Amino acid sequence: MERKTNVTVVTICVFIATFMTAIEGTIVTTAMPTIVGSLHGMEMMNWVFSIYLLTNAMLTPIYGKLADKVGRKPIFIFGTLLFIIGSLFCGLSQSMIGLIISRAIQGMGAGAMMPVALTIIGDLYTIEKRAKVLGLNSSAWGIASVFGPLAGGFIVEALSWHWIFFINVPIGLLLMALIWFYLNEPKTTREAKPMDLKGSFSLMFMLVLLLLGFQLLGDQGLTPFVLALLVGSVLCFFLFLSVEKKAKDPVIMLDLFRNPLFVVVNAAAALASGFLMGIDVYIPMWMQGVLGLNAAIGGLVLAPLSLVWMVGSFLASKWMTQMTTYKVLRIGLLITIIGGAGLWLMPFQSNFLWFFLISTVIGVGLGITMTTSTVSAQNSVPSEQLGVATSFNTLVRTIGQTVMVAVFGLLINRVTQAELATSQLTDDPDIMNKLVNPQTAKLIDTEILTPLREILYHGLHQVYLVGLLLVVLALGLTFLIRQKNATIREYK
Repeated sequence: MERKTNVTVVTICVFIATFMTAIEGTIVTTAMPTIVGSLHGMEMMNWVFSIYLLTNAMLTPIYGKLADKVGRKPIFIFGTLLFIIGSLFCGLSQSMIGLIISRAIQGMGAGAMMPVALTIIGDLYTIEKRAKVLGLNSSAWGIASVFGPLAGGFIVEALSWHWIFFINVPIGLLLMALIWFYLNEPKTTREAKPMDLKGSFSLMFMLVLLLLGFQLLGDQGLTPFVLALLVGSVLCFFLFLSVEKKAKDPVIMLDLFRNPLFVVVNAAAALASGFLMGIDVYIPMWMQGVLGLNAAIGGLVLAPLSLVWMVGSFLASKWMTQMTTYKVLRIGLLITIIGGAGLWLMPFQSNFLWFFLISTVIGVGLGITMTTSTVSAQNSVPSEQLGVATSFNTLVRTIGQTVMVAVFGLLINRVTQAELATSQLTDDPDIMNKLVNPQTAKLIDTEILTPLREILYHGLHQVYLVGLLLVVLALGLTFLIRQKNATIREYK
């Protein structure tokens, strides 16, 4: 007798996998000062985060295709195993180079865990239940944003920084065992086709060059090397298109992009994800640099955004069965625009409590938008392409975040440097870095402290204006195409 899937156990496993990949960012950030002190690698610190995102994004579409070809279970287990191996090596690292290489392995595993987990949800639940489950699943990000810094600090103090990585090993092994025993995939008799290796490699090279180019763009500006990377990514993109047109079983079906719904929801997800990076990165900077508050307040102000995301997901699950997909997207984007406009219009001397309200509004809006995007992307394709569609949705979010964090960084640096040069307040080239650190800000001359904060405010003002325009653009895309069906339905 064939064993049935235990939906409850598998869903819990998906939640745990999401939490593991979500907390990896916040818990490592908290421990990073200790890690840098131990391994003596301040100048290489950013690569501990960048390489994880790079390898994650690079392999996400490949895993999505493999999940459709060979099944969700083996790819999820393989990804979890890679994540465990990477975590183990991270904990054993004795140098920054070793840690960065280990983080690359960890990111390669995470590239399978997240999109395949979302694909499993797409397999297990109908449209009526899926958005609610995705809402619960997204709450893992909110919990991670609050719990991660606390857990990171406790583990570093009570044990050592190595254990923030070692703790993933037993949890990951348990996940693998539960998925192995409780997830049953029906056997399908699909025509065996060779893996599209040319398309896979050209896509990976394109993503590596693109994401690395924008990472260095944010750090160094538009240097000849950065320009070469971006041009190389464009060339790889055209090579990828050429290969996919001839492939028997392409890694990403180009026919997907003839589906207006698929294109619009993914474009909206990419733009909204770019906006989200402006919130996550620069609200804490506002709290510390403009208002002079400590780092804990910055994290606390963002907590409502993550926690009410689930509320937005539940609203999306209800509305998607009653309205057109575009209408639900428009509601989510409009709510996000209200929150974004509130940030852009926020005066210089603002009470930090207003940021709690704005964070809540944006959280509801993005919860509706992102959940609608994921469910709609899944339901706009046949079941045999579910893995590809889900992984592509995950990928465009990562690209949106990576591109916009570089653009925002360039923007705020250009604005603040130009105003500093005009004001002639100080000759210290590192003054803005000192301003955003509450400890070093105390050492700045009180006569120039307020003018410096106003300069930083103007830079943040421009970041939020660009972020707001991203969401407005996403909203505009939903009006370009009319949807024939009254409500979103399962693909037939």
